[in-house]
Amino acid sequence: MAKHAHVRHSGDGKAFWMLNGLYEVKASSDETNGAMTVMEMTIPEGMGPPPHTHPGTESVYVIEGTLRYHIGDETVEGGPGSFFHIPEGTLERFEPTSTVRLLVTYTPGDVDKFFAEAGEPAQRRELPPRSETPPDVDRLIEIGKRHGIQMRPMPSS
Repeated sequence: MAKHAHVRHSGDGKAFWMLNGLYEVKASSDETNGAMTVMEMTIPEGMGPPPHTHPGTESVYVIEGTLRYHIGDETVEGGPGSFFHIPEGTLERFEPTSTVRLLVTYTPGDVDKFFAEAGEPAQRRELPPRSETPPDVDRLIEIGKRHGIQMRPMPSS
């Protein structure tokens, strides 16, 4: 195999529980020399992230399930096979409308370090026990700042 090739099989690598979801690192920024972070995310209905921007681009491919994506001032529905490319600095958030499984690529990398700090190591490769406690968004905002992610509180319903 090539000197700098990266291979990860199902169940390999780091995984985190956060916001009642499972976030699996498929390629870390360290493994890609900072070029990208690739993650597989399994997120239950209603448990998407707060509005935020990234210091780079984010590309999202929906493997399973459905979601409602808020990109700037637009809202777009997505399902299996949908693809979203979010330019750097664009305010965005998504709401899973069913349990959703996503493949997400961030360029450049380092976003995996946010998940490592904000989440907790997953004990199993499945959704964590559902927390009835609301997420500590202020904590996520502070951690996000350290990683170049600008987060805002969730909008009122």
